[in-house]
Order: sequence, then C-alpha cells, then structure tokens
Amino acid sequence: MDSNKIEGATDQVAGKLKEGLGSMLGDRATEAEGKAQQFGGQAQSAYGDALDSVRDVTADQPLLAVGVAVGVGFLLGVLVARL
Repeated sequence: MDSNKIEGATDQVAGKLKEGLGSMLGDRATEAEGKAQQFGGQAQSAYGDALDSVRDVTADQPLLAVGVAVGVGFLLGVLVARL
C-alpha cells in the first residue's frame, strides 16, 4: 500500500472529524476546513491509487512501460525544441 493512500485516508478521517466539530459548534470556518481537508485526502488517495496502477503495469509489462517513456520523452523533446 502506498503511503499517499494512507495519508489520504488519515486526512479524510481528520477532515470528517473537523467538519463535525465545526458543525456541532456552529463554526462555519472549521466546518469548511474539514471539508477541504477531506477533499485533499481524497485527492491524495487517488494519487496513491494511480501510482499503484503504474507500478503494477510497469511490473507486468515492462516493454510497454519503456515504450510509453520513450514516446513521452520524444514528445517533450519536440516541444522543447520548438521553444
């Protein structure tokens, strides 16, 4: 499991608690911070999922991974050459 997924899940739980506390106290700023923290945690978890997927594909199909890397490198080279 990727550390981004763990940190994202932790941020989601902390954000949910902060949102609940803000709601209970009537503090809209704390409630909004909690929602933002939850969203950030979801984004970080999604990033961790994407990294896991890339690792799996790279391990299962190394030639495909090399081909994609060469293609991306070529495109970046063409773009930089035009600048």
